[in-house]
Amino acid sequence: MLNICGCLVHAVPERSADVIAALEAIEGGEVHGAEDGRIVVTVEDTADKRASEQIMDMHQIPGVITVTLTYHHFEELDDEVDALSAQIH
Repeated sequence: MLNICGCLVHAVPERSADVIAALEAIEGGEVHGAEDGRIVVTVEDTADKRASEQIMDMHQIPGVITVTLTYHHFEELDDEVDALSAQIH
């Protein structure tokens, strides 16, 4: 399955560099841009953790004020659909 969440992280501007470093260290996470304490991030499910859990973890990063989910995409991947179809037939 593919599960991707886009988030806007609002951080204390003076702590932005530390927050960005912490966000980039998240497996399945990627920072796409930052300005004045606003940081655009995507996270996706990994083998060990769901994207929703990663978002909850972001709230605990020192310097983070808020994390807002702005985009969510979820879909079955073609090979998973094919495997399900083979099991049914």
